Amino acid sequence: MWWKEHPRIFISMIASGLVAGTTPYVAIFLTAQILAEIVGLQRSDVLRNLVIWALGSALLLGLLVAITKRWKNVEYSQVYEITNRMLADKSMDMDFISVDDSRVKELRTRIRQNGSWRSMGMPILVYSFDKLFQGIVAIIGSLILTWSFFTATIPTGSGWIEHFNNLLIRVLIVVLLILLSAVGPSFNGKAHARQAEFANDMTFSNRFFSFIMGMNSTEKQMDVRMYSQEKILFGLEKSLGKWSDCRMARDYKNGLGAVYVALGTVMSQLFIGIIYVLVALKASVGAFGVAAAAQYLGALTALSLHFTEFLRGIGELKSNATFLKLAFEFFDEPNPMYQGSLTVEKREDNKYEIEFRNVSFKYPTVDTYALKNVSLKFQYGERLAIVGENGSGKTTFIKLLCRLYDPTDGEILLNGIDIRKYDYHEYMDIFSVVFQDFKLFAFELGENVAVSSEYDSDRVTECLEGAGFGEKLAELENGLSTNISKHFADDGVDFSGGERQKIALARALYKDAAYIILDEPTAALDPIAEHEVYSRMNDITQGKTAIFISHRLSSCRFCQDIIVFHDGELIQQGSHDNLVENAEGKYHELWHAQAQYYIESESSS
Repeated sequence: MWWKEHPRIFISMIASGLVAGTTPYVAIFLTAQILAEIVGLQRSDVLRNLVIWALGSALLLGLLVAITKRWKNVEYSQVYEITNRMLADKSMDMDFISVDDSRVKELRTRIRQNGSWRSMGMPILVYSFDKLFQGIVAIIGSLILTWSFFTATIPTGSGWIEHFNNLLIRVLIVVLLILLSAVGPSFNGKAHARQAEFANDMTFSNRFFSFIMGMNSTEKQMDVRMYSQEKILFGLEKSLGKWSDCRMARDYKNGLGAVYVALGTVMSQLFIGIIYVLVALKASVGAFGVAAAAQYLGALTALSLHFTEFLRGIGELKSNATFLKLAFEFFDEPNPMYQGSLTVEKREDNKYEIEFRNVSFKYPTVDTYALKNVSLKFQYGERLAIVGENGSGKTTFIKLLCRLYDPTDGEILLNGIDIRKYDYHEYMDIFSVVFQDFKLFAFELGENVAVSSEYDSDRVTECLEGAGFGEKLAELENGLSTNISKHFADDGVDFSGGERQKIALARALYKDAAYIILDEPTAALDPIAEHEVYSRMNDITQGKTAIFISHRLSSCRFCQDIIVFHDGELIQQGSHDNLVENAEGKYHELWHAQAQYYIESESSS
């Protein structure tokens, strides 16, 4: 997955590993050769050439190390961005029913938090690969320089030390060194595994601190300051110590984690100590000279360090398996919705007829139906209002219409064909929706309306004016290039809620879809602005089928048809005048409840 997403990061690590892994051994080898010449023949020309080679290689390799390390670090800096992009791509590829599932939401949250906490999960794969590859290169380099140490024969007459010439003893020494090299990292691996045991606690801790950091937003700061909420936040932060890094720090200071770290350090130092003893013994009896001894000491010490790092990397991968399992559980989340293959007919007249035929729906893991046996048709070009109390099924109806969900029972037809048979993305292209909790991006105004960095300026302006944003647009110094909010531009504009709603409406108009769906389109507008939008609604929705979800029943009067939901059922349908005259109906009840409120408000004022 990583190679497919970003192969350069591995190429940079291979290049860096080759250079960084071999550079120390080149220096060790040339230093040993210089030392050998100094204590040996002392030929000035040979010594000069060796010094030139040593200096030249140091400069060249140092430059290569800096270049490749810089390249690797640049690629490294993208690890979290790419990890988040992979998660985002998977989320966008998922059926909405999965994205909206609390289990999947929790899974993604845990993956992100594990990545933030000690890079567990996907990020550590990259870092471990770097350790393992550089370790392999360094181990090979060390073995090349130290092979002659193990094969060097101790001269006859050296006493008991001659037993080291025995092949079996040599093998036992190598095995002992390997075991010591492995035992140290194994203890470090246990210490790393101890960190994994704190993962669940840290998940909660990270979630809490993310919440606290989120309180820095301008909107939340107003409440924090007015009610001095920082007092309770700071109090909770102190009590969080038992879950946070403090607990892990105590374990590393006084607990089992500290024991594992200490044992790992002892084993590593013991390995180096045995190496020094063996080299000193062999050199003292003339098995090799001082220069070779210096080479062996440097190379074997480096071998110990790199072998330890290599095994530590393997230990990290082993400890990471639990976190990686969560990532694969997310990436392997199936898409049960049938995507369809039929092409949606491109009609200039936008004559798309949609029919709900005995449609029922219940959310996953919920036993009760959110919608029950809904049947109706949308007439081309009409304006339809959907009303009802909270939880009556209005939003679920829209989700089914846009095919964010598929019906549990029944079917939805487009021009007489089940919408599941159409190409999923082509079907969604016939809808423009302004959701109640719509989102705008902190980019330029024109880019937000067009949802593209390249757009038709005249058309964007026309849509903004149609949405009632014309006067505000004329006041903007940078026009369509005005940045929404100050996140990325100091001269950005923080538009009001009503202005943002108009921009979202303009975005829906710019898409120019056959169906335009507005969920509480004037909720953030003042009465004058609301009247302005509705007075333009005939022009805005010309040639389109418009569907409005609204709690303000007064705004439904301009619609030709009104449907009323209650407890997931479509209980009434008709014009405003017909519905309000039915004294036994739900619409009559809702209408007069609101009318009574307005009358009481005016009387009290």
